[in-house]
Amino acid sequence: MEPLHGAPFLCEAVLRALPGLGLASFTTLPNRATRTRAMVADGNDDLVLVLSSYGSTVMSAHSRESVLGCGDATLMSSTEPSVTHIYTPAKFHCLALPLAKLAPLVSDLDAALAAVIPGDVEAVRLLSRYVESLGDDIALSSPELRRFAVSHVYDLAALALGATRDAAAVSQERGVRAARLEAIKSDIAAHASKAFFSIDEVALRHGVSPRYVRRLFEGTGATFTEFALEQRLLQAYRMLTDPRYDQHLIGSIAFEVGFGDLSYFNRAFRQKFAATPSDVRALSRGRE
Repeated sequence: MEPLHGAPFLCEAVLRALPGLGLASFTTLPNRATRTRAMVADGNDDLVLVLSSYGSTVMSAHSRESVLGCGDATLMSSTEPSVTHIYTPAKFHCLALPLAKLAPLVSDLDAALAAVIPGDVEAVRLLSRYVESLGDDIALSSPELRRFAVSHVYDLAALALGATRDAAAVSQERGVRAARLEAIKSDIAAHASKAFFSIDEVALRHGVSPRYVRRLFEGTGATFTEFALEQRLLQAYRMLTDPRYDQHLIGSIAFEVGFGDLSYFNRAFRQKFAATPSDVRALSRGRE
C-alpha cells in the first residue's frame, strides 16, 4: 500500500481470524494497494469479498475493472494479481473465504469474479450490516456464536454472489433471518426512546411485515416488546450513571427514554436491575 500523489498515508485496519473466515475492516485515506505476482505465489486461494461502506474505489483484476461506490461489493481471487486505487477517504470490509468452502455455494463463480454487485441488493445490504455488528466483541464471545456468525456470513455471501438452488434455500432461512434480526435489533436500540415507537414503524423501515418481525424474535428469549423495553431501561441506566445528567430529574430521564408512565418505569427498572433508579444514581455518585 502506498499513498496517492505523495499525500500523507493513513490507514486503520482491524483484522480478525474466525473459523473458515478472515475479516479485515479498513478506514483509509486515498492510496494504491497492489497484490503482486510474487505475492500470488504464496499459494493462498481465498476468495475475497469486498464490501464498500463509503468512498470511491477502483479495483483491477481478472482482466476486469470494478468501480465501487458506497455500499457496492465485488469478489476477488487471491490467486490473481490485483491493483486497487482508493481515490477518496474510504471505509470497507474484506471477507476472506476459502475457495473450497464458498465455491459449492455459488452457481457461477467465474461470472461473479470482479463483477460489481450494487449496494441496493438486499443480500449485500444485510451482509454489510451483519459484518458491522461483528465489531461488537459480544457477538463473538463464544465458540458457538463464532460458528454461527461464520455460517451466516457464508449464507449472505452466497446469496449476494448468486447461490445455487440448494444453498439459496438454506441461506434464506438461516443467514437472511439472522442478519435481519441483527439489523432490527440495532434499529430498536437506536429508536426505542421515541415516544411513539412501534413495531409497525420498524417493519416499514425494513420492508417486512410486523408479523415477520415478531417471528424473528421467536426463540431469542424475548419478544419484540420485551427487547424494546430492555433497550429503554438500559438507556435510562446509562443516563442515571452519567455525570452529565446529574441535574436531570429521574422523571425527565424516564420520559426521555420513551416511558409515558413514571410508576411503570420505576417498576420495570427495579425488576430489571434489582434496584430503584434513585439507588443506581446514588451508588454511581458514591463511586466518583
